[in-house]
Amino acid sequence: MTRWTPDPTFYPSPGAAAGAPPETLAYVAAFDRSARQPDAIAVVDTDPGSDSYGRVVGWTSLPNTGDELHHFGWNACSSALCPTAPHPHVERRYLIVPGLRSSRIYVLDTMDDPRAPRLVKEIPAAELADRAGYSRPHTIHCGPDGIYVSALGAGSGDGGPGGIAVLDHTTFAVRGPWEADRGDQFLAYDFWWHLTRDILVSSEWGTPSMIENGIDPSLLLSRQYGHRVHFWDLAKRTLVQSVDLGDQYQMALELRPAHDPTKEYGFLGVVISVEDLSASVWVWHRSAGEFAVTKIIDIPAEPASPDDLPPALQPFSAVPPLVTDIDLSVDDRYLYVSCWGTGELKRYDVTDPFHPVEAGSVHLGGIVRRTPHPAFPSEPLAGGPQMVEVSRDGKRVYVTNSLYGSWDDQFYPDGVGAWLAKVDTGDFTLDRRFFPHGDEFRGLRVHQTRLQGGDASSDSYCFP
Repeated sequence: MTRWTPDPTFYPSPGAAAGAPPETLAYVAAFDRSARQPDAIAVVDTDPGSDSYGRVVGWTSLPNTGDELHHFGWNACSSALCPTAPHPHVERRYLIVPGLRSSRIYVLDTMDDPRAPRLVKEIPAAELADRAGYSRPHTIHCGPDGIYVSALGAGSGDGGPGGIAVLDHTTFAVRGPWEADRGDQFLAYDFWWHLTRDILVSSEWGTPSMIENGIDPSLLLSRQYGHRVHFWDLAKRTLVQSVDLGDQYQMALELRPAHDPTKEYGFLGVVISVEDLSASVWVWHRSAGEFAVTKIIDIPAEPASPDDLPPALQPFSAVPPLVTDIDLSVDDRYLYVSCWGTGELKRYDVTDPFHPVEAGSVHLGGIVRRTPHPAFPSEPLAGGPQMVEVSRDGKRVYVTNSLYGSWDDQFYPDGVGAWLAKVDTGDFTLDRRFFPHGDEFRGLRVHQTRLQGGDASSDSYCFP
């Protein structure tokens, strides 16, 4: 794992990363909702000059069942070059892959054969619970001093608090909980940071009991899902400030900070407003030492006949957009917003983060629309753009269609299927040559995508 020189996929600045060579492989989390067969990491060829372009070319099954792979990440990235905690000789080599339902964490080595990641370590649920006090690991971020893992639940039972655990860069052992003083933070979901400002930001979804059996209408209407954003002292690991968006804004999920380390703002996606079923995007920022979170985008629900809706939505006669992922290009110019309910990927120019301008849209799937891919116009699609990943150079956007097993079943009760699509950002159109779907994923559903060598949501930088 130790190198004489820094890993060539580490870049000191976002500008250098944006000029990096294009990815040739994508790694995709694939899971079996029925828990009868093991989940897997699928490897997809992303080289347009390859004979197998747009096809699944590798497959690594895990040894257990019932993991429900979700968000995974690299062991190391460009943050290893930060001067405050430098680790320039680690490699972007291992995929850290958590099972959201099982609480197991797997370490896969991509070095010997990138098309066949090899399992080298399994961290059992008991180790995460005993050493960090957490369960249901959700999101992986590579930091300058370790591997950070958000978790939705406490180490035992189905409740909270959720929080962040830290793994060792080299041994992958669980070091312990990250928080030294969590204040009144209880719900957890995503987290990110401004490394040069010593600030960590975290968001909220719900405890395992609130989410694992699907969305609970009583919890939603009583406004009990997460609606706060937390700001932490990164060095001291203490909660500094919490901002409540208002409890009508339920499920404050994905966080995307500016890549430019001299900036101190970022974007937050909110799934739904219980007042009108709209979704929204917010920007956090700091002024005179205090953080604020400001709504900048509203996406309304779309009217629909109850006959076209799943039972959960029939009383409302509308399709909520359900913004379940956002992603920010490495140059901080474009924000991509997935509307999983309406089946749409939106692009906004956020050069001025407080005044976004819509700059493109494509439709795929959707609860009512079921828009097909242009390469297969006779195949209506279930699901919609959900997880979004942007290439480092900003020229390609990859989207997969499954949100979370039990929630898939509520909103797409006739089946969600499995597909991965690619949007070329120049003219913002779907690539007709790139659409692995259906049987290529062996009956599994697909969630997050990671790109070989890094992507827009995997790395953080300490130099402008």
